[in-house]
Amino acid sequence: MNHERSRLLYDKAVKLMPGGVNSPVRAFGSVGMKPLFIDRAKGSRIYDVDGNEYIDYVCSWGPCILGHGHPNVIAAVKDACDRGLTYGAPTEKEVILAEMIRELMPSMEMIRLVNSGTEAVMSAVRAARGYTGRDMIIKFKGCYHGHSDGLLVKAGSAALTSAVPDSEGVPRAYADKTLIALYNDEDSVRKLFETYKDNIACVIVEPVAANMGVVLPKKGFLRYLREITEEYGSILIFDEVITGFRLGLGGAQEYYGITPDMTTLGKIVGGGMPMAVYGGRRDIMECISPVGKVYQAGTLSGNPIATAAGIATLKTLMNDPYIYDEINARAKRLANALRDIGAYVNQIGSILSGFFTDREVNDHDSATSSDTVRYSAFFKYLIEKGIYIAPSQYEAMFVSYAHSDEDIERTCDVIKNFEWE
Repeated sequence: MNHERSRLLYDKAVKLMPGGVNSPVRAFGSVGMKPLFIDRAKGSRIYDVDGNEYIDYVCSWGPCILGHGHPNVIAAVKDACDRGLTYGAPTEKEVILAEMIRELMPSMEMIRLVNSGTEAVMSAVRAARGYTGRDMIIKFKGCYHGHSDGLLVKAGSAALTSAVPDSEGVPRAYADKTLIALYNDEDSVRKLFETYKDNIACVIVEPVAANMGVVLPKKGFLRYLREITEEYGSILIFDEVITGFRLGLGGAQEYYGITPDMTTLGKIVGGGMPMAVYGGRRDIMECISPVGKVYQAGTLSGNPIATAAGIATLKTLMNDPYIYDEINARAKRLANALRDIGAYVNQIGSILSGFFTDREVNDHDSATSSDTVRYSAFFKYLIEKGIYIAPSQYEAMFVSYAHSDEDIERTCDVIKNFEWE
């Protein structure tokens, strides 16, 4: 494939932006390439500025569950744009979307709309600290919860890809308030609670880890987190920025039958537009200003364009429950194709990761045993065959409703012909 225009744009971009990108994982550094610049997208396809077509399994990192440019979402956004882009004032759409989210995830008794997953998680942790009057939090090695200071410690996603799990610029004193446990390791959680006891405000977890590649919770692990946080009076936060509305209309909390105290949502909830949500028990959320003393604000929070896209997306999912059956079945076919070439695959619903390792992948250490050199070769091979996946071993593949059986069959055939010496 010819990527000349992408190369020229990248040469300009590196003079204007750090690394030539506005988010690190887009840099393609871990796969030894320069990034592709995308011109447009429709359905299951994206098209780069050189006119190359790809079947897309990044799906804007998850939110395009209906595919790119779904007619229902585009129509809602166009109508909203005709009414003005933003007002900095309440709108009916904020109320409609909040009611829909609460119906689908009853644990979110009250919610606050924000603009990104990072902002949602940062605000949820602040609310948990304000409610409990405690300072310390527990997160898990390899789980990524955005780039706010206290959570960019032993992180996943681009931080893991770049082998810089602790960012410069994060004050040591602040990072010291973040305790690190091991995903799927109950003993590591228990030891932290026994040591710090009543000083732990919350435990935050990706119920299905998806930023060290997809790693599923062991049986009983999420239930254990629910029980120990109740035992010590701490808040359990589910970061469902990726799993929310991906594993089903009720997210991971419905899938696993665990009710968290607070939840963060992103990605799909804005239908591909910049929006996220945090919420939970009413008594916790009533600590948020202007009712309570925990301050959080945002001029563009709940803006009418993003809420319109979110409402249209959720309505489409609610009106056709068979969407999940179809995309989950197609993801299983991809998972089997990856297994056929020797990858260890974790797949749940329409999310999956293939690891080039001979170990079972159930935590950070086993995930990072994967052969990233082989993944890089695999990535380049797929790109040349018109298949677009994440430019990092430690991200997920996403299947959308727009992916046809023919798309999946073609992709599986390409995967099965990959050879590694």
